[in-house]
Amino acid sequence: MKINSILEKIDERQLFVPAFQREYVWKKKDAKLLVDSMIKGYPTGTILTWDTNHPPELKGDHIYDDRQGAIKILLDGQQRVTTLYMLIRGELPPYYTLEEITEDTRGLHVNVETREIEYYQKRMENDPRWLNLTDIFKKKVRAKDVDKALTEAGRNLTNEEYDRLDDTFAAIQGILDRDFPEQNIPIKASLREAIDIFYIVNAGGVALTDAELALAQISGYWPQAREAFKRKLDALKKNGFIFKLDFIVYALLAILYQGGSDMRKLHSDDNNDAIREVWKALDDKVLDYVANLLRGHAFVDHTDEINSIYAVIPIVAYCHRMNCNLSHNDIQKAVKWFYYSQVRRRYVSQLPQKLDHDLKIVASSDTPFDRLLEVIREDRGGAIAISPEEFVGSAVQHPLFGLLRWHLKSRGAKCLTTSVSIHQPMGERYKLEYDHIFAFANLKAAGYGQENRLRYQLAQELTNRAILTQIANRSKGAKETEAYLSGVARNQPNALGLQLIPEDRELWQIENYELFLRTRRKMLADSLNAWLEGLAETHAVAEGISLEDMIAEGENEEVEFKQTLRWDIKQGNVNKELEGVIMKTIAAFANAQGGTLLVGVADNGDIAGLDSDYKSLNGGNRDKFELHLKTLIINTFGEAFAATKVKLSFPDLDEKEICRIEILPANKPIYIRLADKGGAAQDRFYVRNGNSSREMSGDQAITYIKERFV
Repeated sequence: MKINSILEKIDERQLFVPAFQREYVWKKKDAKLLVDSMIKGYPTGTILTWDTNHPPELKGDHIYDDRQGAIKILLDGQQRVTTLYMLIRGELPPYYTLEEITEDTRGLHVNVETREIEYYQKRMENDPRWLNLTDIFKKKVRAKDVDKALTEAGRNLTNEEYDRLDDTFAAIQGILDRDFPEQNIPIKASLREAIDIFYIVNAGGVALTDAELALAQISGYWPQAREAFKRKLDALKKNGFIFKLDFIVYALLAILYQGGSDMRKLHSDDNNDAIREVWKALDDKVLDYVANLLRGHAFVDHTDEINSIYAVIPIVAYCHRMNCNLSHNDIQKAVKWFYYSQVRRRYVSQLPQKLDHDLKIVASSDTPFDRLLEVIREDRGGAIAISPEEFVGSAVQHPLFGLLRWHLKSRGAKCLTTSVSIHQPMGERYKLEYDHIFAFANLKAAGYGQENRLRYQLAQELTNRAILTQIANRSKGAKETEAYLSGVARNQPNALGLQLIPEDRELWQIENYELFLRTRRKMLADSLNAWLEGLAETHAVAEGISLEDMIAEGENEEVEFKQTLRWDIKQGNVNKELEGVIMKTIAAFANAQGGTLLVGVADNGDIAGLDSDYKSLNGGNRDKFELHLKTLIINTFGEAFAATKVKLSFPDLDEKEICRIEILPANKPIYIRLADKGGAAQDRFYVRNGNSSREMSGDQAITYIKERFV
């Protein structure tokens, strides 16, 4: 479809963008690259459209009317199309307002002689070669106008130069006739099918995040979801808590599925009722409660202060689980963990996997934040306290500075100049900034400039920072440290102590700068550690190995995998000898120290599931499988053993059901009766040996039984 035709269809309300698509997120650099490629004639990709007379909710204020008939929905390519609409028309497309776009990419200029492309700079002001692209597309200026302006400025173009100028205008105007090859979903497709295709296209091109793709799927079965989420995000934003739509999707996944990695679980419309119910709780209560918890108890005034927003997700999940009915001690534990998650960078890498692990703890533990703190401690080899050495060379971008800022707020610290509290200051003039205690200009003169990397790092170290309001920072200037701090001490006797700044005046001399740093590092470390430990008393909580980790570690003395209970994969039929193998394994675990038998897991750890066994039981299901297995155990070992030594459960892994059989150690030797080669029944004794079940007989069995059971 020609670009000119695409834009006309947008203007004529024939081409629309669905509400489930993400917003316009391109930056100016993306717009520059697109236009540069198009002027050069490079390929710029295809678009995916869907013709339908049953459209989903649309972006913008247009309401579909059945009398319109079939309209065209733009499923893939809206970032490019929106960019070109703004540059060619000089206006926003009708499906966006200025508040809804991340960056306004209009106003792109081109040098029509060199074809250099840039956004406006002062050097363009008196150069007639630099033109706004929109003016060229609208034919407000032509090659002859540039030629005339250059002539008036004293430069006469040669014929060759004029032709090159004219070619540039033609190349830009030619963009309107460029084709975006169109892949079209036919009118007979349902909304679900259209979204599935949209998902496949984007998953292949990695154009959207997993969370954005999940949101597109959610919008298919709940068309108002995106707008509902955005309304809440806008309300939170007014109070300083700025989250993206991805955050909401992570919160939904955390609450519904206790995980952070498998966004596909949200794709099915089976989630419709559950997601709406969870969202109602998040919208009405939970998100506001968490924002107030962070502001009131963790001293977080703005999400800009948080280095990993996703550390908020476990807190959201826990508050939802507890219906926002947390005790003071619960809150303090959550805050304590939040602080350590930030300073120890819990979610800087492997975010989905770590959320998977942590959210299972949040969902199941009575004291989740005790255990989550222990996880951070274990990751660091047992050390969690902050040492003075960690401050050496650490700039304000380090998580230590964020933690220090919250700590100083908790101490009631005030701006050293204005006396305004640094917690929740009001007004732009009192916005918080951080400035050097020893002015950098003075340190540079003393040899701490960029010519010496190590000393420069010391000059920029966060230990040499105080938190000031903006108005104070602007007025402070480069005063000598002694004069500056003496004035603070005189006007606000407690201010230096509240910001943990050494009050020994000898340390305020520039020649003692590094001694000042060493002194303050220890002050900060000691105060931070005492504060963190004093927030709440937490206890080390042991964590059982997860089923996923158990499988990943493979078979061993206490774990065995069996792909099926009775279905022979190779022969393609029921094989009751396999049931006998399962019984041998149960006996072997019982005669040893107990263990776990997983049915539905292949020897290599692949998850096979139980479908083959289910089908072998006359179209059975979990209930028939469980009844059949219990009957086998009772017939082999007796009612008492089955009731006291065996526990069955059916967890889901990779969207497949498996059977977990937990076997406790037996109180007496367990035999199973099996036929020998001649067909005669014979009692046999099995024990666990390494990662296999072995028969033991004769003197060996007698000796083992005496040691194990007597």
